[in-house]
Amino acid sequence: MKEAKQRLIARGACPCGQVKFEITVPAVWAWHDHSAASRRAHGAFCATYVGSWLSRFRLTEGEEGVRRWEEPETRAVRSFCGQCGAPLFYQRARSKKMINIARALFHEGTGREPRYHIAIDQTPDWAYEGQPLVPLKGYPGVVWERPRKRRTGGLV
Repeated sequence: MKEAKQRLIARGACPCGQVKFEITVPAVWAWHDHSAASRRAHGAFCATYVGSWLSRFRLTEGEEGVRRWEEPETRAVRSFCGQCGAPLFYQRARSKKMINIARALFHEGTGREPRYHIAIDQTPDWAYEGQPLVPLKGYPGVVWERPRKRRTGGLV
């Protein structure tokens, strides 16, 4: 007698909880997107996505709360929560069977670690690049990058 194959699921939701979704894991892939378009859509120096086949993706709650915007140049569709405004999904016009989901919205592992970097050449000069950080005195949990020491006796 054959045993039923158990499906592993990763669940996620927007911050307000109106939109909930799940994917069957493992995800196809995961990556950090440094492109200007994703940076602006997420309001961060890069966005981290998990890619899934649409056939392995399910909206479990809040479909009516999802808002969509199509990028005029690429025809890619970006979806966000109509209540809290969180970026949710990204679908490329040329990849109709895939959906890319903001990694930070998952409650558990997705079976893929983000090991790829897209458009790394578009990373802004203000992004953190691993410089040494030290604790900020009087502010627990806050670290900062000390300014570089200036040379004395010359032009600054």
